[in-house]
Amino acid sequence: MSEQSFEQLLEEQNPKSIHNGDVVTGEVISVKPDEIILSLHGYGSDGVIKKSEYTNDSNLDLTEAVSVGDEMEAKVLKVNDTEGQVTLTYKRLAADKGNKRLEDAFNNREVLTAKVVKVLEGGLSVVIDEARVFIPASLVSDSYERDLNKYAGQEIEFVITEFNPRRRRIIGDRKVLLMERKEELRKALFEKIKVGDVVEGTVKNLTEFGAFVDLGGVDGLLHISEMSWGRIENPKKAFKVGDTLQVLIKEISGNKIALSRKFEDKNPWKDAAEKYAIGNEVTGKVARMTDFGAFIELQEGIDALLHVSQISREHIDKPDSVLKVGQEVTAKVVDFNEAEKKISLSMKALLPPLAAEEEDDEVKSVDIDAVIESQDEEKATEEAPAAEDTEE
Repeated sequence: MSEQSFEQLLEEQNPKSIHNGDVVTGEVISVKPDEIILSLHGYGSDGVIKKSEYTNDSNLDLTEAVSVGDEMEAKVLKVNDTEGQVTLTYKRLAADKGNKRLEDAFNNREVLTAKVVKVLEGGLSVVIDEARVFIPASLVSDSYERDLNKYAGQEIEFVITEFNPRRRRIIGDRKVLLMERKEELRKALFEKIKVGDVVEGTVKNLTEFGAFVDLGGVDGLLHISEMSWGRIENPKKAFKVGDTLQVLIKEISGNKIALSRKFEDKNPWKDAAEKYAIGNEVTGKVARMTDFGAFIELQEGIDALLHVSQISREHIDKPDSVLKVGQEVTAKVVDFNEAEKKISLSMKALLPPLAAEEEDDEVKSVDIDAVIESQDEEKATEEAPAAEDTEE
């Protein structure tokens, strides 16, 4: 038998009265997976805490959370149950303490951190010292979140924006923190960058007209026309969300940043005047076609027009009747306009010149036909009156 202190002996002889709602302290004398027994100090009786009154986690084994000999504080639910024991709750006492903690955090606008214990249809549920906080879906993020399941089990930061435990309304807000931090990042970024800077960013979103690139808390727009010196048909085929890009700050207008990947050192027009001078023979691939001609890609970022009339000596109605996209063609540069970045080509100009005899034959054949036709018409006109005279 262990020795008892004078205070313990005195408590056993003069036990205190116990009432519903009292907060008591005791020593754990027995632990089962679903039950804890406490020897209550100063009351001369034992108290029991069922698992449902210890935690909201139905999967928890109490023997893994509490050990015999531990000191615990609990709240009295019922003085005498059917078995003569005091029914206690640890969870509700913790919730009371948690509510006080949340009230202080609400008054002081303290930033709290807690794990998401449940994803609900309209938001997230987190627990602080057994006190529940609800974060509505509209206050989870600074952008629309279609699926909140990714937050399950995550620790998130938030502030309490509404505290009314009587109505069981304790509301958390994560969005306001994200917006405040984004504003801090925005100010810091705008103080640091200027037009002409090359910075690194991450593709955040892709649309038909361009890509939004996160520069570190601030998004810049990389328009489709600024993605490359070459032609890009669809941004989603050129990049994907999460790609890291080097981008040029092209323009800053208020809170808007325009980006570009047309770096001047890679400008294909820098030496184009020499490469594509009038008279040069060049080779390229058919990039696209219109009714009036085909555009030939000479290199990335430089397309030249091959007009339908310059494809062949023969008459061609539409270029796609003799050419196809991707086909390699060789032509001669017949016009170069660096200011307007326009180049005109001719395949016909590379054809060997016609021999003089061939030219004469073409002319003669046309003239002879015309003469024969004209003579036939004149002969018919002259013979008509002669027939009339014979009849007379």
